[in-house]
Amino acid sequence: MAQDGFVSRPIDRWRQGKSTHEDDCVAEEVPVAVVCNGVSFAVMMATPHDLEDFALGFALSEGLIGEPAQLLGVQACALLEGIELALQVAEDTHGAHLDRAHERRLPGRSGCGICGTRELEQAIRHNPPVGAGSRVTHEAIDQALAELQTRQPMNAATGAVHAAAWADRHGHVTLVREDVGRHNALDKLIGAMHCSGLDANDGMAVVTSRASYEMVTKAAGAGITVLAAISAPTALAIELAHSAGVTLVGFTRPGSHNVYSHPQRLLPEPWQDPT
Repeated sequence: MAQDGFVSRPIDRWRQGKSTHEDDCVAEEVPVAVVCNGVSFAVMMATPHDLEDFALGFALSEGLIGEPAQLLGVQACALLEGIELALQVAEDTHGAHLDRAHERRLPGRSGCGICGTRELEQAIRHNPPVGAGSRVTHEAIDQALAELQTRQPMNAATGAVHAAAWADRHGHVTLVREDVGRHNALDKLIGAMHCSGLDANDGMAVVTSRASYEMVTKAAGAGITVLAAISAPTALAIELAHSAGVTLVGFTRPGSHNVYSHPQRLLPEPWQDPT
């Protein structure tokens, strides 16, 4: 298993009419089977890096546990077919009482959290409203975007992975997680935030992807109040952001972005500490 999330492969590089044989860095993408208290739950296509963060974030965002302390242990086992991620959860959690008849029959393609779900009511989840959250400036969003662009080692090496970052209200990035799947990157970030003791009400998440429904529901479930995406949101994502109280920002670019829900958290002027 590569420790950096990518491996080297030989390629023929064609440039300016000439071909050279050299090694190139490519992102790893392997099946990761999530097993909860001995029962298979899902198979996700993921980058095998920061798997403990992924296990915690995935367990929380998928409702297997209700709080981090209920994840009692994680064991990653490399198999010929991929990686088995065995989660041990407390007996008073949903994950401890999974119905084998309702386990997912399909793999999550590149980290989609609802791929393989067998029933419609399982696919659409409604989150309770998030907290008041902190207010941030448009400049802070620009700052977070600029810092994130310099803190993606896997993508710098391969050009093939997404990133999810946590930034404080000033736009300073404190955590970054990467994965071939945008949902996996966010799950890893959520897990890392809990391990680091970061307050989801005090800052914002920035993702290098579109803001699909699943990205918003995972953010809302984690209590994240501001989610900024580099690409576009979907209509369902906007509806969920409205109902869950999440400030959803899309098409985030230097000096410009669109605000789709709850714009009251964005300040027009640079933020100043009242103390």
